[in-house]
Amino acid sequence: MVLALQSHESAPSDVRIRRGPDGLHLFNRKTGLNVLLDEITVSAASWDAAPRHVSIALTNACNLSCHYCYAPKHQASLEFNQVIGWLDELNRNGCLGIGFGGGEPTLYKRLSELCEYAARNTSLAVSVTSHGHLLTDALIRRLAGNVHFVRISMDGVRATYESLRGQSFTGLLERVKTVKKIASLGINFVVNAETFPDLPEAIQIAGDLGASEFTLLPEVRAAAGLGIDESTRTSMLKWIANYRGLLPLSISETGANGITACRPFATEDGLRAHAHVDASGILKRCSYDDDGVIISERGIMTALCRLRQRA
Repeated sequence: MVLALQSHESAPSDVRIRRGPDGLHLFNRKTGLNVLLDEITVSAASWDAAPRHVSIALTNACNLSCHYCYAPKHQASLEFNQVIGWLDELNRNGCLGIGFGGGEPTLYKRLSELCEYAARNTSLAVSVTSHGHLLTDALIRRLAGNVHFVRISMDGVRATYESLRGQSFTGLLERVKTVKKIASLGINFVVNAETFPDLPEAIQIAGDLGASEFTLLPEVRAAAGLGIDESTRTSMLKWIANYRGLLPLSISETGANGITACRPFATEDGLRAHAHVDASGILKRCSYDDDGVIISERGIMTALCRLRQRA
């Protein structure tokens, strides 16, 4: 049997090939299947220039006020046509996926249009990270077929969640069940002293909801948040070491120190792996960075080159 695979130079396809220092990476955005042919050596001149994944904060606006939130609080929102141009650039240069976030991306009025454009005019995998409460039935219908993965923030469960988020936990679960009908589901879980005791139940609930991934986000010191304390971090590391559940765990790169994690792309790291665009149009290494490079009219790849030169 012969499989015909399209690269990013061809028309939009659900399966594409990325060339990098670890070999040939085959990715299916609909199924999430990744195949790395690491026995194939790719010359540096042929490596795809864009990061493997780019997260884009469409707006700083959010209707919640979680005390540990690291997102900037000044008003900012990206211009629709500017984002479209970035998506085209990233697609041409070998990026595999983009993640729309915020703030709260569902407050960005043209979110569904962006997702539709990316799904129909590029080969990029499209993901959305949301607190979930504004994912109405009408919005979910508009996103159907145009979003491949949805990440829902679920910091703590029941009373813990409601005290931190000021929203109904039961209401969240109902929204998540509806979202699961249109896209694969992941759960983001901020870990701090308040949420850590809820971690085992949160994992159980995520599995029952049909999540395919559970991401631990050790709290980063920001705004009013103090960050994860050393005692909680030690307890988290012990819990991870003893975890035997079926739901795959992942952890933010900033919180991975001291943890033995699977890194399938051993040398495709840093800005080859990921970059972040904030709601003011500044390209950064990650969302926690304080500075970066303004993306000018010359485009996101030019900004990426300038950011790499700073290293």
